[in-house]
Amino acid sequence: MEIRDAAEADFERILALNDAEVAQTSPMDRSRLVELDGLAALHWVAVDDAQVVAFLLAMREGLGYDSENYRWFATRYPRFLYVDRIVVDASHAGQGIGARLYRRLFDQARASGVAQIACEYNLDPPNPASQAFHARFGFAEVGRQPVAGGRKTVSLQLAEVVDRIH
Repeated sequence: MEIRDAAEADFERILALNDAEVAQTSPMDRSRLVELDGLAALHWVAVDDAQVVAFLLAMREGLGYDSENYRWFATRYPRFLYVDRIVVDASHAGQGIGARLYRRLFDQARASGVAQIACEYNLDPPNPASQAFHARFGFAEVGRQPVAGGRKTVSLQLAEVVDRIH
């Protein structure tokens, strides 16, 4: 399994992965992906047997990013790394790929002097797999908000970047 920076050649596969999990993430077309890639501090893919099987997009503070969840953190925390989305192909679920991406994310935050990582996951509709995954990495709820015109409610999560093994 290789984790590397995403390249434009990966975009079609990233869009397919996102579409497969759109109920837990949010819609993303190619122009939106190009925009997010340009904003991202980190945009990684996990590659297995020459195929992208997961991706992670994360942004730093201080952007004019139009995500209501990102803006929620931006108004409350001066310095953070925000996970916009992480998606693992369902056929590779349970293989530790998401954990590998997050361990690298925490290592990168630590190396950059970023003390907090922010994210959110759905409470309504519920996403218990994401809740359990994030709890393993020390995330705790710091707020909740309705999104998508009230069709979803998210738990806004924050984790302190500390030296520990996950």
